[in-house]
Amino acid sequence: MPFQIHALPAEDFAPLFALDDDALTARRAQRVTVAETPGYPCRISLADAEVGETIILLNHCCHDADTPYRATHAIFVRPGVATARPAPDEVPEALARRLLSLRAFDAKGMMRTADVVDGGDLGPALDAMLAAPEIAEVAIHHAKQGCYAARATRV
Repeated sequence: MPFQIHALPAEDFAPLFALDDDALTARRAQRVTVAETPGYPCRISLADAEVGETIILLNHCCHDADTPYRATHAIFVRPGVATARPAPDEVPEALARRLLSLRAFDAKGMMRTADVVDGGDLGPALDAMLAAPEIAEVAIHHAKQGCYAARATRV
């Protein structure tokens, strides 16, 4: 089943970069200077930030469903990057190099299945999950930290 991985839209986060540290703190966010790479995957560019970059760490509602599965978690976003638009069936390197948790949801936002996969096996795992007609989307998380990474849908 062909899949499409979706990054978070850059325009949703652009206003954060103009805020001072106090305003970020009020939003439970903070600036972080990247100390190593890989290690700070941006959810807009779907690429790891570079050493020395200043990025923002914030809490993000990644599954805004009116169900017990509603979820939020920490994410990193980089300033001035375009929203990644991977080709159908393309797995960005920042996902391919990590251990990932997959959570498959139906159209009502209920989790129907889940798995943990090596990022190198993400494509076949998404193919299999999205082949089930009841699955509307798959939330991709970094398995170790639990942070939201991206989502995938059928093409």
